[in-house]
Order: sequence, then C-alpha cells, then structure tokens
Amino acid sequence: MTVRARPRTGIGVRLLVPLATGTILNPVNTTLISVALIPIGQAFGVGPDRTAWLVSGLYLGSALGQPVVGLLVDRFGARRTLVGGSLLTLAAGLVALLPVSIGWLVGLRLVIGIGTSAAFPAAMAVLRRHSGAETSGGALAVLAVCSQAVAAVGPALGGLLVSAFGWQAVFVVNAPLAVVVLALTLLWVPRDRSATTPDTPVDLAGIGLFSVALLAVMLLLMFPAPRNLWLLAPAALAAGLLVPVTRRARAPFLHLGPSIVVGPLLRTYLRQALTFLVLYAVLFGYVQWLDTSRGLSEAGTGLLLLPLSGTAVLFSAIPFRLSTWVRLTGAAAVLTGAVVALAFVDGRTPLVVLLAMNVLFGVSQGLVSLASQTVLYRQAHPDAIGIASGLFRTAQFLGAIGAATVIGACFRDGATTPALHALAVVLAVASALLVALTALDRALRASPEWQ
Repeated sequence: MTVRARPRTGIGVRLLVPLATGTILNPVNTTLISVALIPIGQAFGVGPDRTAWLVSGLYLGSALGQPVVGLLVDRFGARRTLVGGSLLTLAAGLVALLPVSIGWLVGLRLVIGIGTSAAFPAAMAVLRRHSGAETSGGALAVLAVCSQAVAAVGPALGGLLVSAFGWQAVFVVNAPLAVVVLALTLLWVPRDRSATTPDTPVDLAGIGLFSVALLAVMLLLMFPAPRNLWLLAPAALAAGLLVPVTRRARAPFLHLGPSIVVGPLLRTYLRQALTFLVLYAVLFGYVQWLDTSRGLSEAGTGLLLLPLSGTAVLFSAIPFRLSTWVRLTGAAAVLTGAVVALAFVDGRTPLVVLLAMNVLFGVSQGLVSLASQTVLYRQAHPDAIGIASGLFRTAQFLGAIGAATVIGACFRDGATTPALHALAVVLAVASALLVALTALDRALRASPEWQ
C-alpha cells in the first residue's frame, strides 16, 4: 500500500499544549470520582453497589467510545473530532448542575467517557501528520507524563473540589476544562482534512456489531457469574456477523491498514490489556490490604504510594536510549519481580520493603507507558492511526475491568493477607505471560513493512 506524502512542520510547543491538555481529561476523570462516591451515595440514599456504576460508566463509555472516536479522527480529521469531543464534555459538565438521579449521573459519566475519548486518538493523529513515523520521543513523553501525573493527583483534586463545592463539582469541573481544551484547539491545532472521501458511508453496521460484542464481554467481566454466561451468545453472534459485514463495507470500521500491521497491533493490544490488568489490580487490591490488614490510615497509605506515582511519572518522562523491545521486556520483568514479592508480604513486613516494592511497580508503569505509546505510533498505519489508538485505549480499559474482576474473586472474604497472596499468584501468571509475549515478539525489533 502506498502512503501519501504529507507536509510535516514539526512539533512545537503551541501544537503540543492543546494535545497534552486534551489527553488529561480522560485519566483525571477515572480517579476524580473516587472521593465523591460516599457523599453521592448519601445524597441519593444508595449503597456502594449503585455508586460503583459511576466508575463503571466511565469505563464503558471510554472503552466503547475510543475506537469509534478514532474512526472519526481518521474520517473527518483530528481537529474536528477534538472540537466535537470537547463540546460533548462541556455539555455533560453543565448538565450535571441538574442532578436528577443516580442513573442520570451514571449516564453523564458515560457521556463524559465518550467525550474525553477524542483527545488521545486525535493527539496521535496530529503527531503523525506533523512529524512522520519517527516522531520526537519528547512529544510522546509529554503525553505519557500528563496521563500519569493527572491520574495520580485525581483523588487529591477530587477531595479539594468536594470539600469546597460539594460532590457535584467532580462533574461540573469538566465544563471549564473542556472550554480550555476547546479554545486551545481552535487557536493552535491546524485545520485538517478527511482521510477518506466525504461520500464514503460510515460503517454503522460494523460499529454497532463491534459495540454489542464489546459491551457483552465487558458486562461479563464486570459481573462474572454463571447466570450471566448468556452474554456470551450476543457477543459471539455480533462477532460472527462482524466478519462478513467488514468484508462488504467500502470503508470498514475495523480496518487497521495492511495485513502486515494487524498481527503486531493485536499483540500490542494484548500486552496493554495484560499490563493494566496487573497494574490496576495491584493499585486497588494492594491499597485495600494496606488500609485493612496492614492497618494504615488513608493518609499513611497515600504517603506510602507516593514513590509509586512519582517513579511512574519520572520513568515515563525519561527518553531512554534503549530499544522499545528492551524497555518493554525490562518493564515486564520488573513487574513480574514486584508481583512475586507481593506474595511474601504480611502484616510484619517492614515499611521500607513495601516502599521498595512500590518503586518497582512505579518503574514498570513508567517504562511501559512511554514505550507502549511509541510502539503503537510506529506500528499503526498513518491512515488508521485514529482507530488504532482508540483500540489501544480500549485494551487498557478492558485490563482495568479485568483487574476489578480478579480483585473481587480473590477478596470475596475481605482484603486479608491470604487473599493478597492469592491475588499475587494470579498476577504472577499474568506477568509471566506478559514477559513471554514481549520477549518473543520479533515485530518490536523491526519497523513495519509499510514504512
């Protein structure tokens, strides 16, 4: 397949600022809500089982929205899509001033997930258009650092907003943030043109079938019980119908470019899902154990986790002069070692050992953040960078949902030390699989043939 030459003007600060600002909206919303769940439950008289949907709603909206928004980036351009996503997020933030019910708020979180999904695929597409296949590592590092940093400060920011303005503020804050992104996009992101001809119909059937299959799988992961196995039927039916629909479509929804890039991309998505399954399970499961079995206060737990967050930000910011294969393999090995160590901690483990283990988790998270984005950037075909980036984020959210399922299975009797050890065993298996999948992937050592 021939790749058309595009004018490249480089990545300047004015271009990078709106892209980086936009990419913080989705990760900050994933953690911002955590401190507002209890007051929201009290306001509407519902328990944790209902307020948990506020977390799941964003996950569902983001996981379903990322690839669809990515298609819009490829079809209609990054700038247009980023403007549309900002307007949708702005509207959701303003509508939150009318809190009708808990279901209404879950719906708003779903919309916020879709609206904030525009930034990452759009940013990757803009970087590709203006710098080519080998973009500056600094630009990708900025995106990685922004995501890491805002996710770390999300709970603290949420606490300040709730204390000062009430729980509604964690929704309404999206309005001014979206206005900032919208203004910066209109000012500094260059106008773009569609990647395909305007008269080519959008593959609505493909989008619908993909969404049904993904939604069924996600619901089964969120509620793993024998009575919910029926969800496999619509998932299998939708997936089966998606194949002939994709073949007949003039511009198929799931077209990732030449077949030479599809295999490497699918392995990249699988690594992303496995990595975040382990990282999210450690973050949320380990924190519960620190609060209950270890007996630390919330403030003490937060301080103990600071090395994890700080190290993750630091290692995602450093442009190591190592190949992505070395960085990803090293990150997987470090993650495996830290998870194995988790299987031996108990209530008497010295705090310095826990701190050292947290540093290892932070190193792995930081290394994999930048390296994975670099691999995605190089593997994705220029004409499909939007949907490829969207599916990349979808894989991350699937990993997060899988982590919640694993934690629920291991901690069904509480966050005890034996439960933590059981969780560590499961995560060690997943980490070992991640090491093998990374170390044996020859595509990580070579450039795609289309380049």
